[in-house]
Amino acid sequence: MDIYDITIIGAGPAGMFAAFYAGMRQAKTKIIDTLPQLGGQLATLYPEKYIYDIPGYPKIKAGELVQNLEKQITTFNQRYCLEEEVLKIERLEDGVLEITTNKRTHYSRAVVLALGNGSFQPRKLALDNAERYEGLGIDYYVTDLMKYAGKKVAIAGGGDSAIDWALMLEPIAKEVSLIHRRPEFRAHEHSVELLKKSSVNLLTPYLLTEISGETKLDTVHLEQVKGDDSIDLDVDYLIVNYGFSSSLNLKEWGLQSTRQGIFVQTDMRTSMEGVYACGDIVQYDGKVKLIATGFGEAPTAINNALHYINPKNRTQPAHSTSVFQDK
Repeated sequence: MDIYDITIIGAGPAGMFAAFYAGMRQAKTKIIDTLPQLGGQLATLYPEKYIYDIPGYPKIKAGELVQNLEKQITTFNQRYCLEEEVLKIERLEDGVLEITTNKRTHYSRAVVLALGNGSFQPRKLALDNAERYEGLGIDYYVTDLMKYAGKKVAIAGGGDSAIDWALMLEPIAKEVSLIHRRPEFRAHEHSVELLKKSSVNLLTPYLLTEISGETKLDTVHLEQVKGDDSIDLDVDYLIVNYGFSSSLNLKEWGLQSTRQGIFVQTDMRTSMEGVYACGDIVQYDGKVKLIATGFGEAPTAINNALHYINPKNRTQPAHSTSVFQDK
């Protein structure tokens, strides 16, 4: 049985910084996340958006912040377990925590929950053959804008993220079409104004009813809502942005929590012995949900988790200048 010192569940910004900090404390550390890449919502939903409330950065793109955090983690040899959903956490008789996922079982002396708003999955396109084209023309995540350079791209959706992707891809792609079932968009007024001034082909109100292609997707069929018009649109890629479904399945874990998150003490410990938390999932009086707040909570969670594992470990660590002076 391979037992880790710290297992961090959630690879958003708070979880990533917690993993780095655990490395600074020389803890054998593992990260588990449901998504296929590090970064959580920042990497998945809006990597090209600017964030303005990160200390030391007047502004920074979400994707760039994730890249910096990942580079920081690589200072240490931390293990990543991606595309795994944690189903339950149980404390064994010897105090070791058993973490059961949809793929395997992990063992850890302490756990830090950095779940953000919960594990989330994209709402899939509800067409019989949609799964066949996943990775072959249908994308639910946009991780690299240049993938679409010079291509014909259709985006299905009418919210902020769909409009953001359309505006970002407009100068890169050969052609961008935005498909929405309503004539109005559910997005910020300024974004909608920019969209209407752009060259993005607005296809509203239309429903996406069929998709086809030999080896990969090349055509999408649209039907007008409450009308008789139909369109066959040639595409290289279809980006489906129907939002994400989030789940917080904490009751089965035996944690004191609500739908909004997990209650913690000032040292970030939860109601389960050996389990700590940080980031947006955390609840306490006066909590402010900011990335910067999660960055502050992460070292508190890690240091106190290590003190729990071994009371000889100091909760107040050495300054980073001392830790790295010989490296």
